[in-house]
Amino acid sequence: MGLYVEARIRAGIGEVWDRSQVPQQHQRWDLRFGEIDYLPCAPGEPQRFRYATRVLPGLTVDGTGISAGERNRPDGTRTSALRFASAHPLSLIAEGRGYWRYVPDGEALRFLTGYDYRPRWGRFGRVVDRFLFRPLMGWATAWSFDRLRLWCERGITPERSLRQALAELFVRVAAVVATAALAPVAPVATLSVLAATVPAVAAAALLLPPLPTTPAARRCLRHPPERAAARGRSTAPTALLATLEQP
Repeated sequence: MGLYVEARIRAGIGEVWDRSQVPQQHQRWDLRFGEIDYLPCAPGEPQRFRYATRVLPGLTVDGTGISAGERNRPDGTRTSALRFASAHPLSLIAEGRGYWRYVPDGEALRFLTGYDYRPRWGRFGRVVDRFLFRPLMGWATAWSFDRLRLWCERGITPERSLRQALAELFVRVAAVVATAALAPVAPVATLSVLAATVPAVAAAALLLPPLPTTPAARRCLRHPPERAAARGRSTAPTALLATLEQP
């Protein structure tokens, strides 16, 4: 799979499963989706769904998918596999597939995902995807996973954590802007000091870790741990993926 994200969450597997599988709860914490709705399907069939993301005010990109889950595996883990596609001309993602795994690990849970997709728009789309869109998707997935972790571990709702993240971002940007604004009115003798201070404040605003109650993508793994790699590619539920037809 092209993208991998893993979060370690101190919560029960049932709680994390519900908050990631029930559409009304999933769309609250996942930055990648504004809407997720289940579509009608016959009993026993894989679940079809519709997803949508608002990219600009008044502009929404949507798509459809199909998913299947295994809740009672012999090893105590749970797995959900999905395929997805979008016919929207402004969607860079043409089609893709992925999986989520829920792995109990002592008093915590390893909640992980791997997914990949085929971009559209030809060569231009592949360049945009490689250097901009794919890194952004990886960051958004990791940030969202940590947002879910805070909800499960600390009871910080996704709405509250988003407000806190925006407030912290505002404070960091304001500190850099305020420091830079002093330069035009500062005495000549202090200009050299400000010239060194502004980059230092900017570096601190960029590099200092977020508050413990603010979501942060850096807290998640972005590559499979060595113990998983040593077992080969068993983390990807290929058999479950094979049961899904293209949406």
